[in-house]
Amino acid sequence: MPQLNENFLKLEKNYLFINIAKKVKAFSEANPDADIIRMGIGDVTLPIAKCVVDAMKKGADEMGVKETFKGYEDSGAGYDFLKEAVSGYYKSFGVEVKPSEIRINDGAKSDCGNIVDIFGNDNVVLITDPAYPVYVDTNRMNGRKVIFADSNEENGFAAMPDENVHADLIYLCSPNNPTGSVYTADQLRVWIDYAIKNDAVIIYDSAYEAFITEDGIPRSIYAIEGARKCAIEMCSLSKTAGFTGMRCGYTVIPDELVFKSSDGQDVSISQLWGRRQGSKFNGVSYPVQCAAAAVFSEEGIRQTRENIKYYQQNAAVIAAALDELGIKYTGGKNSPYIWLKCPNGMGSWEFFDKLLEEANVVGTPGAGFGKNGEGWFRLTAFGDADRTKEAMERIKKMLG
Repeated sequence: MPQLNENFLKLEKNYLFINIAKKVKAFSEANPDADIIRMGIGDVTLPIAKCVVDAMKKGADEMGVKETFKGYEDSGAGYDFLKEAVSGYYKSFGVEVKPSEIRINDGAKSDCGNIVDIFGNDNVVLITDPAYPVYVDTNRMNGRKVIFADSNEENGFAAMPDENVHADLIYLCSPNNPTGSVYTADQLRVWIDYAIKNDAVIIYDSAYEAFITEDGIPRSIYAIEGARKCAIEMCSLSKTAGFTGMRCGYTVIPDELVFKSSDGQDVSISQLWGRRQGSKFNGVSYPVQCAAAAVFSEEGIRQTRENIKYYQQNAAVIAAALDELGIKYTGGKNSPYIWLKCPNGMGSWEFFDKLLEEANVVGTPGAGFGKNGEGWFRLTAFGDADRTKEAMERIKKMLG
């Protein structure tokens, strides 16, 4: 009889969004005429930009011609044309990242969870709370000690390090999922100094960087001096370009990221990750990489930013309604997420039920993201504009 990895038994039985789906399904079955507006899961609703679709079609056509057919991609890290496009994108906002430091993946979620394969299970992992559940779950699956830095109303949901606490791996996300908060350059500098002092690695999730609108908010952690010595950055095209159904992203591991093994040898983190991926990851399909490269073209940036503006307007509609109701919130300006304080002292799941039953609107209970999420609630701006307006009118009527 095989032994089980009983660390899995320490996790919540179901992933957060499975629990939400079950509740919504039960309500729908009991109320078949209810017109439910979903503002919970952060999935996009607009179609992919035309120039991106055209590039994918062209890539697919090339697979049907002997002279341009592609089989295995040699390095497993992505085609050079895409890595060069990503490198050029970084350069457009003043950050130098070499194509050789970029590895193409099937989305930030995979790499955020899988990157810990190359680190020992005795490492102490520091995660800001509330947090995207993947950060916590993937480390607990391996039995690592997870500690938390509190993000809360007092610090604007932007936790800072405690100099008296040691950590080996640190997860940061900015703009943050779920809270919509962002780190300033000065705040990131504090985290980088902390990581270097502790000889730690920051795993930096920048999946929502394209939503940043305010000056002084870094689009990449590598905009801050010292980050190349301690940070791995991961980004996804899921929200930037609507790739939730296509799956593509990238991870950056700087050449300077070198640590010593137990026998004193210098070990490149990039080399270790490449070895892991070579064994466990088949790479991203050629047509999808063609589509991804088009995202970073001049026309691709123009077209995808039009979609982002659409979602940003939805966020503004949500924020305006909350302002009218006098409800506190973070996010919306630099993020597609609005993180609101549940009214009248309600708990997160209590407000979820009330919103579903009385307004037929679905959101995400903050308690599902950690202890500091209790009493807070996440709404997303990824819906249809008219449905978003309708949802907020229902909420105003319910709470007004």
